[in-house]
Amino acid sequence: MIYIKDEEFIRGKVPMTKEEVRILSISKLELKDSSKVLDVGAGTGSVSVQMSKMCKSVIAIEKEQDAFDLILENKNKFNCDNLEVILGEALETLNNFPDDNFDGIFIGGSGGNLEEIIKVSHNRLKKLGKIVLNFITLDNCYKACETLKALNYNIEITQVNISKNIKGSYMLTSNNGIFIVSGRKETTNE
Repeated sequence: MIYIKDEEFIRGKVPMTKEEVRILSISKLELKDSSKVLDVGAGTGSVSVQMSKMCKSVIAIEKEQDAFDLILENKNKFNCDNLEVILGEALETLNNFPDDNFDGIFIGGSGGNLEEIIKVSHNRLKKLGKIVLNFITLDNCYKACETLKALNYNIEITQVNISKNIKGSYMLTSNNGIFIVSGRKETTNE
């Protein structure tokens, strides 16, 4: 598998899931070669591009035009022919997919509709599929956990704090701490 470094991505001013968090979050999805996955709130596309190197099919949803354009640039740079990029609001776009369609869903951004996005994503996820979400705030982490518990997910919460040295020195600077929430869908949509 190919791991892509942060500095390899075309960035602009769009937020990006950093390398260590990206790799750990994707590992929680337990992807296989045959997996079909969805990235909601895809930002620069760093998660989508990385996942496309690991599985059959990736669909990225992004509502911001500048971020959408960056995803397309990164898709082309890394030759991700199995990555489809959709410009649109998450809920509206999610409602266009059939139920039980994805093996994994990553939610990196919600635009303030977190609970509803999780509920609709639940319906789009196949039985035993995995959902993984990233948060900076404890408030959103809590909302996600409560929503997933109400849908009968057994959840796992991981907090990641990454520090890196500055320009070859021994001084470290810290990125924002990230909460990674993951769960497996145990029930079918009925």
